[in-house]
Amino acid sequence: MIRKTALLFSRLAATVDLSYQPIMIDWKQLPTLITDRICLRPVSPADIDALFKIFSDPEVIRYWAAPALKSRDAATDLVNEIHDRFKRHEMLKWGLALRETNLLIGTTTLFNLNLQNERAEIGYGLARDYWGHGYMCEALRALLQYAFEVLNLHRLEADVDPRNSASIRTLERLGFKREGYLRERWHINNEIQDTVFFGLLRSEWKQF
Repeated sequence: MIRKTALLFSRLAATVDLSYQPIMIDWKQLPTLITDRICLRPVSPADIDALFKIFSDPEVIRYWAAPALKSRDAATDLVNEIHDRFKRHEMLKWGLALRETNLLIGTTTLFNLNLQNERAEIGYGLARDYWGHGYMCEALRALLQYAFEVLNLHRLEADVDPRNSASIRTLERLGFKREGYLRERWHINNEIQDTVFFGLLRSEWKQF
């Protein structure tokens, strides 16, 4: 097996540019992204109450791949998990805050990072009081710009419940394309859920 692997690598080396450098992320500090009305910034312990209010709401997490937060302690655990996964180079999650007040009203995320293949998955959630005002679309535009123009990713993906029409409209407004339908992919809160899979290429983002 070792000899076969070495031979295969030798053959690949003749055709692949081995000087290729993978995308690098500065894992020392999550950058702050600012738009007209909102700020994407690191989540801190000061956001625990806001996070609990947002993600304990069953309407907000109706189509998420995770249950609602049951207590303030669960929100504390979520903040710790966000920081730990950043330290392990697994995830970049921003708090979505209003610029005028710095109040946290949601989150946006880059996860399932595959830097060798220049792709990642996006996730997002917004407090119900702020639905219908374009905040998430504004936040995701900033996130996509950072992902494609700063990180130089080639592809972004999104996994959405087909019943989540608002989220689907947001993705399509940003140029994402429907790429597949995955049946009974999630089992959450005693419910089996399907998935609509979306993708967006850097070339499409530039055109958009």
